[in-house]
Amino acid sequence: MTTQPTETDPFTAFRAAVESRDMAGAASLFAEDATFWSPVVHQPYVGRDAIALILSGVAQVFEDFRYTASYADDSGDDGTEGHVLAFTTRVGDRELQGVDILRSSGGRLTELTVMVRPYSAATALRERMAALLA
Repeated sequence: MTTQPTETDPFTAFRAAVESRDMAGAASLFAEDATFWSPVVHQPYVGRDAIALILSGVAQVFEDFRYTASYADDSGDDGTEGHVLAFTTRVGDRELQGVDILRSSGGRLTELTVMVRPYSAATALRERMAALLA
């Protein structure tokens, strides 16, 4: 089942899609030229298709994923809005904490930045994602 953008704000829709493991639905909420900033890769990934591929990989790598908190931001001077979703998960035997930092404009997600800790879990994430995306 794929979630389509609705009257619900894109941040709530993204969280609902990820929590239901509907990564195609989560990716569909992004603008065609959206940007993904990885916690382990220097260059950003650009485009909804790239984001869909990454979200699909993350769904295979993350175990026991759950969002633990949500923080909203008022509209910025440029008309964009922001939202932060804190999460916990596991990569193999490593516990991982992180945040999804989301930006939107015009009802579409335009940017996703992911930050994770600790370093050992980020390293395990990098290794597993590299193997999936190779």
